[in-house]
Amino acid sequence: MQFPYKNAFFFLSVFFIAVSAWEAAGEQQHLNYPDFPLIPSSQTTFCGERVPVEIQDVKERFEREILISSLDYTQVILWLKRSRRHLPYIAQSLKENGMPEDLKYVIVAESALKPNAVSNKGAVGYWQFIFHTGKNYGLIIDENKDERRNFFTSTRAALSYLKNLNTMLGSWTLAAAAYNMGEEGLLSAIHEQETRDFYRLYLPDETQRYIFRILAIKLIMEDPERYGFKLTDKDYYPPVTFDRVNIECAKDIPIMLIAKSAKSSYKEIMDLNPELKGHFLTKGKHTIMIPKGASEGFTKRYEQLLNNFLSDQGKHIYVVKQGDTLYSIAKMFDVPVLSVSIWNRLDRKLKVSPGDRLIIYPKKTQPDTSK
Repeated sequence: MQFPYKNAFFFLSVFFIAVSAWEAAGEQQHLNYPDFPLIPSSQTTFCGERVPVEIQDVKERFEREILISSLDYTQVILWLKRSRRHLPYIAQSLKENGMPEDLKYVIVAESALKPNAVSNKGAVGYWQFIFHTGKNYGLIIDENKDERRNFFTSTRAALSYLKNLNTMLGSWTLAAAAYNMGEEGLLSAIHEQETRDFYRLYLPDETQRYIFRILAIKLIMEDPERYGFKLTDKDYYPPVTFDRVNIECAKDIPIMLIAKSAKSSYKEIMDLNPELKGHFLTKGKHTIMIPKGASEGFTKRYEQLLNNFLSDQGKHIYVVKQGDTLYSIAKMFDVPVLSVSIWNRLDRKLKVSPGDRLIIYPKKTQPDTSK
């Protein structure tokens, strides 16, 4: 009576081995790793400056980055898919500024075209500006807004920075290296090592790899099929379309009010304007992106909602009593405690004191803005 069980076990074992082999073969077929030549061409350039691949160390470092990048299949697919959303604008801006088009690949190396990218050194956004460099190049970075996450303003700042670095260092390759490690560190290395040739400088490993990573991205994105990536037009993400509206706030205005004026959602407004932080537009002038077509009738809807907001429609002022907590007050009015925090700009400090005056919206009494 034991034989059938042993027989079944044998066939199950064979079955699972076959399935594993089939899955492995299928995965290999899906990834389609090509038999491409790893040695870069002697004609390879970065921003018109030739890469000396005849130097053994240069060739090895270059090949390493090509291998690492091209075999990161998921990452490269996402680079390619996002590319038509961002790179044409950068290429046009580079052309208008008289700068080489290869610099558009810097943003891919920096953030993989993600607005919310953050490094372990505190660099933020598409072009990975650190705080003081971003401020030096005119980006607003405060508790309410971080323009390092705004594609258009950060791109203008990055191109200005790269242009200044090139003027300072006399080479686009050195300018890109300085963008990675800072101009002071690079100038010190140039002075101590008595050479301005990037490929002969001994630099921190991250910067040593940086130029070759950009070069690998350039080769792959300019000829993806050579490296096994075959995308059709429909595979690429389309450019983001939007309208811009100028808003002048006499006081802090809820972003949700902007969303309703645009017949949109809070999420869509924040996705279009990733530089915004929190739930309010602060007092002053703002240029906000809203969904394409939403600018028609926006001003009328905005003025109506703004008047209601400023006239305190639906608003209740609650004076905190002894023994009250934010949780008990929220429960009293049957609203989320974090909503009370947001309405009163408490910054998640969920503490109140007797005598504090809190704004409470016990009911959502918003006017009909569909007309």
